[in-house]
Amino acid sequence: MDPDVALAAHLAANLDRGFPALVDAHASRLYTIALRLLGVPGDAEEVAQDALIRAYRALDGYEATRILELQLRPWLATITINLARNRRRRIADRRPAISLGPLVDAGLEPAERGESGPAIQAERADTRRLLAAALLELTPSVRAAVVLRHVDGLSVAETAAALRVPEGTVKAQVHRGLARLRTHLDALEDRGGNRPSGAARPAPHPASITVEEPTA
Repeated sequence: MDPDVALAAHLAANLDRGFPALVDAHASRLYTIALRLLGVPGDAEEVAQDALIRAYRALDGYEATRILELQLRPWLATITINLARNRRRRIADRRPAISLGPLVDAGLEPAERGESGPAIQAERADTRRLLAAALLELTPSVRAAVVLRHVDGLSVAETAAALRVPEGTVKAQVHRGLARLRTHLDALEDRGGNRPSGAARPAPHPASITVEEPTA
């Protein structure tokens, strides 16, 4: 059985007993979503906490049958995205996230080359930091689609449900977002001299980037 289906059943049977399990299962991913949308750890923590509070209050007002029908992952993502958007409107200093471990599957991180020395690790950390900063340059709707698909790992259908847009729109936004991230990294590589201090050399060229093909 899908863990979220079982979790929904627990929530429907007894919200107060089942909710700690929801927190354990989803708090970390909600923080990650908020961090990639906002770029500021402290703000991301508050958004994730607020999202869980909103979720509890909503569930407390739902009939058991409605709770059983919930798709928890996209439903919680929707709450988090809306809160992050509201907070971002009030943020003047858009500092990039400290690191960006995900997006690897999107082809936006240099492939492993069988090396693991300090220089290689520093290079990978630098590339991730540049990606985190580049992600914040995307428009909110495109950034949200990329984050849900390639950071949170939702399916196209789940992302569409979370964002409340057609699946074709999700595919087009992800395609556009990844292409812009690739262009951004290419530009940084071409301007190697303008890289942040401490970087050993320009970020490696992401030669094999996979994108979501937009529907016609």
